Amino acid sequence: MTTPPTPHITVRGEGHVETAPDLARIDITLTARGTDRHTTLTDLTQRNTTALNLIRSYGSAIDTLETSTLTLTPELTPHSRNEHIHTHHGTVHLTTTLTDFAPLGELITRLAALDLTRIDGPWWTLRPTSPAHTQARRQAVEDAVHRARDYAHALGTELDALLQLDDTAPDHPLFPSPTLRTAHATESTQTPPPLDLQPQRQTATAHITARFTLHPPTLRSAEHQPPGHPTTANR
Repeated sequence: MTTPPTPHITVRGEGHVETAPDLARIDITLTARGTDRHTTLTDLTQRNTTALNLIRSYGSAIDTLETSTLTLTPELTPHSRNEHIHTHHGTVHLTTTLTDFAPLGELITRLAALDLTRIDGPWWTLRPTSPAHTQARRQAVEDAVHRARDYAHALGTELDALLQLDDTAPDHPLFPSPTLRTAHATESTQTPPPLDLQPQRQTATAHITARFTLHPPTLRSAEHQPPGHPTTANR
């Protein structure tokens, strides 16, 4: 078999960089219930205002604060033949992210102490612009070049030129950190001690596919192998 004038080689490259998180996200669900629609909505509005003011009081530690959904649902009396409303159920979902983790435990405990409030989180993440992503991509390129050179050297030749570099394959998803979930039915009159939360380190991952050309290697055929060297058929 004759080696093509310009042989190609395709390899994968991977990069993994472990680093501290940039952001911590928590989800807050505020609830109100009542037999009167207006009263339920008023209670929900007050709880929403209280939670927003509490979060905003942490100033520059807060990166984002958003309201995702608000629902006010009438619940009918079970097994009733008439459309009689038994109660009204209202919820507001808030999401906030922090860049300063020092007050995170205190904020979560204070939010969890509010009446009919549920906390989910924290979820630790990296920003898309984190330098860790750049480092992982560079590692992936270096890994691909290293692998290609290993194969080239095994053939007794060298790399010639880069034909293609592809990173369009989706990255492996990162699993979220364990979720802290707390809910209080009644508001405490005392300030709870802050939770001691340890940020979960994150891994930035990059995967690429690289294609190179090789200088044509000189491959020995079976009849030109030295005496005693096993042929493919005899292996």
